[in-house]
Amino acid sequence: MTLHFFSFPTPIVFGAGARAQVADHLKANGCTRPLVVTDRGLAALPVFADFVAKLTPTVDAAVFSGVFGNPVASQVAAGVAAYRAHRADSIIGFGGGAALDVAKAVALMSGHPGEILDYEDGKPGALPIDRAIPYWVALPTTAGTGSEVGRSAVVSDETTHVKRIVFSPRLLARAVFADPELTLALPAGVTAATGMDALTHCVEAYLAKDWHPICDGIALEGVRLAARNLATCVKRPSDVPARGAMLMASMMGAIAFQKGLGVTHSCAHALSAAADMHHGLANGVMIEHALAHNVAAVPERFASLAEAAGLADRSGAAFLAWLIALKAEIGIPAGLASAKVDRALIDRLVDLAVQDGCHQSNPRACSRDDFRAIFTAAYAK
Repeated sequence: MTLHFFSFPTPIVFGAGARAQVADHLKANGCTRPLVVTDRGLAALPVFADFVAKLTPTVDAAVFSGVFGNPVASQVAAGVAAYRAHRADSIIGFGGGAALDVAKAVALMSGHPGEILDYEDGKPGALPIDRAIPYWVALPTTAGTGSEVGRSAVVSDETTHVKRIVFSPRLLARAVFADPELTLALPAGVTAATGMDALTHCVEAYLAKDWHPICDGIALEGVRLAARNLATCVKRPSDVPARGAMLMASMMGAIAFQKGLGVTHSCAHALSAAADMHHGLANGVMIEHALAHNVAAVPERFASLAEAAGLADRSGAAFLAWLIALKAEIGIPAGLASAKVDRALIDRLVDLAVQDGCHQSNPRACSRDDFRAIFTAAYAK
């Protein structure tokens, strides 16, 4: 795969072997003491050890591998301590959405006062993000959240497990090295769940009610790429072109959802908080149950989604049926019963979904009763 260099607006090096460019890039930008932020699982893999070893002749790198599960404030604080102990001048985020979100948060908190949740977006009295943030670069190892091109970090409240968003354009990575070879070792289940996350971002961004033709075009191309490559990645995990296509779909979804998301994400955020379900898996479990709420409101949008997915039948029903078949093909549970989510959680799920802000940009309003109907339908599968 040939390396490609482009900006949108983040400078991106895309292609197999892109990771080999990192050390020279940092040195060229005056960075000689990076802290590599990653998660526990990745830190134990040969591909990570090889990456760090190849940094060493050029820069003096240290590793913080204290990321696990959904990021919380204590992980960010530990990362900041590691940054200061190393006297670091830059950060390399290496991992999936959790590691990249922690990398952003460590970059923020290395020079800002207080604690990370003091900067929650929209919180009354939130502290301003107005100080310098160290140079940081991102290497995604999953094709799901697209956090590498995002302007926000998601950090969970350690008590309630509710996800909080810290947002600022200052959090954008200074460069992204998108190397599909870094995704080859993902287990099939993780590939499927993160892939459904990328697909859901594209679908919900396209359906979001605000007018944004730029994001619409990006979202539809992301759907097209995911439709043609996600199942291949699950079934033939060493297929580098397919992995590259999903990595691109993931970035496109994250770029597109600045337009907004929708009801699926409100349901998924509720599941992550109440049932500790992986975000991508939660999106995958809920997607067709939640999107059924929208079909009558924007049938022309579903026709475009069906076309992007390669379907001859351009109806909303056909698109939902395609999602159901795709889930079955890649091993995503059909619903909450199949995912073994306790039915006693339904009241909590409804409460959390109503409170979540994502459904505010949904193309059709979603009331408490609507959320209950969506979750009830999902429990039937």
